[in-house]
Amino acid sequence: MKSARYHLAQINVARTLYPLDNPLMKDFVERLDEVNALAENSRGFIWRLKADGGDASSYIRAFDDDRMLINMSVWESIETLKEYVYRSHHGKVYGARKQWFEPSDKSPLALWWIPVGELPDVEDGLSRLELLRDNGASPAAFTFKEPFQAPSEAAVFEGDRSLIM
Repeated sequence: MKSARYHLAQINVARTLYPLDNPLMKDFVERLDEVNALAENSRGFIWRLKADGGDASSYIRAFDDDRMLINMSVWESIETLKEYVYRSHHGKVYGARKQWFEPSDKSPLALWWIPVGELPDVEDGLSRLELLRDNGASPAAFTFKEPFQAPSEAAVFEGDRSLIM
């Protein structure tokens, strides 16, 4: 059996209720290094977006709004990402998100398949999130609730890159 030809990329964006230096955000900020280390040591983890400095106190600024946070990572599969998100200690932190983040009527998360060895950039992630929000789930951008399988070996052999955009 051949090894997987695709990995799963994800982007997650959210707006904090308060600036990160506000005492009401302290519990969240203090957990970031722990949660990021947990991700990096989880089965199936490939990569995560890091700002210069690489620690949790360095944030990527993809928006004019300093309270908008962005998270991107790459995983071996949907299953390994789900295991980290919902079944690890991250699940407890995720469950407390209403303490720190504004609710949104738009999906904060987009998933998509990328060829093994490639890494997404912020612009690609944001465009996938916009695609999902504007058009719903598709092979180009989807969610845990509406997942799509990685492109088939047949698509790879036929050179059909439309499935990965």
